[in-house]
Amino acid sequence: SMRTPTAMIVGLVLCPCGLLLTLTGTLAPNWRQVSLIPDQPSDLVLEQGIWDLCRERQSTHDRHCGQADELGYFKEVPVQVARGLMPSSLVLTVLGLVVAALGVRCWQEEPQHTVAGAAGLVLLLSGLLSLVPTSWYTHELEALPAPSGATLVVGYSLVLSYLGSCLEILGGLALTLSFHRCCKEC
Repeated sequence: SMRTPTAMIVGLVLCPCGLLLTLTGTLAPNWRQVSLIPDQPSDLVLEQGIWDLCRERQSTHDRHCGQADELGYFKEVPVQVARGLMPSSLVLTVLGLVVAALGVRCWQEEPQHTVAGAAGLVLLLSGLLSLVPTSWYTHELEALPAPSGATLVVGYSLVLSYLGSCLEILGGLALTLSFHRCCKEC
């Protein structure tokens, strides 16, 4: 018989994938793209993340980050909340994965279901911690400061963060199914 339950394996596959996606989404400066800015070259794109602002000429791929925040973008509450919750989520995910590894432990006869279930709850929480700022930012996408008349679209970092959050939530849920086994044994 298989020593490690399928739900635990699913959790241990989805959560590290979620971690990589949210890490990339947190660090990459592209939560929102601002393009077709009036009185600017038509191929100019501004990329706004939670830590950095970049401008790129798409025809030449000439890219400059560390742009001045003239519109007060970083002062906006959704950006500030994302700056706090995204790193907190990453730390919690790493912590949850360490606990999950201790609970699942494929090298021992029986996995520790209570420990794996607790790790699932931590990972579920970490997924929710990154889902809140990504959802809020998406909701406020049009309201955040931008040059007037420009076109605003969701950037890849926001999509990656959202997908990562969902994978962590699903992986966390899979691991919390380990509690079912504890209840059966009681």
